[in-house]
Amino acid sequence: MILPQNKVFCDTSFFFSSLYPDDSNYEKAIELLKYCKKHKLAIYTTWDIVSETITLLRYRASYKTALEFLDKIKPVLYIVHFDDSVRTSAEEVFKKLSRDKKISFCDAVSFVVITHMLDNIPCFSFDRDFKTLGLTVYP
Repeated sequence: MILPQNKVFCDTSFFFSSLYPDDSNYEKAIELLKYCKKHKLAIYTTWDIVSETITLLRYRASYKTALEFLDKIKPVLYIVHFDDSVRTSAEEVFKKLSRDKKISFCDAVSFVVITHMLDNIPCFSFDRDFKTLGLTVYP
């Protein structure tokens, strides 16, 4: 795996898998986190994903696991800030693509952030939505 910009965008499925040992992708997520640390990759995400991750961890794992994300992982993330124009663009992406593909609005926001603000950096994700949107996804 070669990530020339030393940057990666991570979604909820990746973060969840990295903190929930019962998840089928747990080992792969840990391997990817070790890769990030070894190669000093900057991990980008959005507040939308942080919120979604905390909620999912709280509902499917535990309060303690949700706090672990907040206390240990969130502080090392580069959280992309954006204005309402990104959400407006995401609305258009959602309207255009969600009729035929099941994508979340959070995924539409991520798509706009990755393609318009982050120069199409690769993504770590375990769901199919980012691939469906045509983004570069690992693993």
